[in-house]
Amino acid sequence: MSRSAAALAAEQTVQAWLAASGLDHDLGSRQGEYLVALPGETKLKTTASLLVGDQSLSVSAFVVRRPDENHQAFYRWLLARNLRLPGVAFALDSLGDVFLVGKLPLAAVTDDAIDHLLGAVLAAADSSFNDLLVLGFLDSMRREWRWRIERGESTANLAAFKHLLVDPAEPADPAGPADATDDTGGTLREGPPAD
Repeated sequence: MSRSAAALAAEQTVQAWLAASGLDHDLGSRQGEYLVALPGETKLKTTASLLVGDQSLSVSAFVVRRPDENHQAFYRWLLARNLRLPGVAFALDSLGDVFLVGKLPLAAVTDDAIDHLLGAVLAAADSSFNDLLVLGFLDSMRREWRWRIERGESTANLAAFKHLLVDPAEPADPAGPADATDDTGGTLREGPPAD
């Protein structure tokens, strides 16, 4: 099936934007689909699917899987947050996993519009990630924390949640409070000052 002139023009705009962006990207499995890796701070990477269709450019990005607990508060938080999001919204797939979605008419596809759309996806995914983990997975995180402590494993990936996970009766974290995380996710132990 041949593509409309508007779809071809929008696809060329997306391709040019991706090439100039410096972001990692690949072709998706559907015609007109591009997968873009958006680097974050809280959620380290959000992969967004840009799909140029016959009428619109759509974006969808996985945020977090279906919550294990606290469903009502979790979904209420998503709905309330949707009221403040610019151009994107939280949505659920058939399994209950959480995505961010958005759509632009083909005539509105410009470099600036793509930048704003993907910026909104990244900002929403990154700023909401820790809140969603606490609302929907706190018991799982507590179990993982205990498991890691019992085995002497690093707890660096849970450091942002330590204040919620530490049981005052538990032994101290083997990594200790002076640990920091380097750019690769490894742990840097601060030792005693050198003589």
